[in-house]
Amino acid sequence: MNAISKSEDRRVAPAAASQPVIVRAEGLTKQVSTPDHELVIVNGATFAVGAGESVAIVGASGSGKSTLLGLLAGLDVPSSGRVWIDGEDLFALDEDGRARLRGRLVGFVFQSFQLLPALTALENVMLPLELAGQGDAASRAAGVLGQVGLADRVGHYPRQLSGGEQQRVAVARAFATEPKLLFADEPTGNLDSATGAQVIELLFGMNRDRGTTLVLVTHDEALAARCDRRIAISAGVVAA
Repeated sequence: MNAISKSEDRRVAPAAASQPVIVRAEGLTKQVSTPDHELVIVNGATFAVGAGESVAIVGASGSGKSTLLGLLAGLDVPSSGRVWIDGEDLFALDEDGRARLRGRLVGFVFQSFQLLPALTALENVMLPLELAGQGDAASRAAGVLGQVGLADRVGHYPRQLSGGEQQRVAVARAFATEPKLLFADEPTGNLDSATGAQVIELLFGMNRDRGTTLVLVTHDEALAARCDRRIAISAGVVAA
């Protein structure tokens, strides 16, 4: 894995000061060792995402879509290359620094919901607000749950909610801190078509109404077509 010196912390990505760019990848590569060979999952990806854009990452199963998204979010570390979020060099930060940056700027929606089972819907949505040190977390979380149609489910635990309701809690959690950037990884993969359509409307509504940049991984061509543009990945190679 590449080593980036601490002296490069908070370096500004090229052209970030003159362009409304919120995410920039440069030479982004991820490879892993297998018993037989080195497997390259993402190979030299270079592209930029403008603030307020909606962008679909598309490709066949196993093409590297989710790995690319994880690298862009700093949830995974590249073998080489760099990512800037809002002008900040993501991998010039340590793990705690990346977590703080995500807490300030980024929301996530995953296919598997990733709710904490011991917390109610309200408490799950409160969590990022509390971690960010924002006041009145309970009131704000309740308000966001109301916006996604769950005002009457705030005290329910994930096991007491349907799959669609759990995903709406996950969307509310992602929206709660009003992030500049929202990453979504197959957000409707575990939902029926009607419920999935409701979740997608919530995501695009945030993009449209609040100017939140939306970057989503999908295999759904109709969903990809709704985005401003697509980034295609095939065998780890990106065509932006």
